[in-house]
Amino acid sequence: MAQPKRRHSHSRKNKRRSHDALKVVGLSVCPKCNEPKLPHRICGNCGFYQGKQIVKGSEA
Repeated sequence: MAQPKRRHSHSRKNKRRSHDALKVVGLSVCPKCNEPKLPHRICGNCGFYQGKQIVKGSEA
């Protein structure tokens, strides 16, 4: 297997790692209860999705 001839500098290493940071989770607001929730998911507080109740609030 090939081995590097020279070590990478700090700046080159940091340029490569610039895309490794965690992304911020995009949250939306539930139109029924105004709680933050993940988009395209059932609301964990009230159990509604797209204006329809999918599960009961205590089960969610």
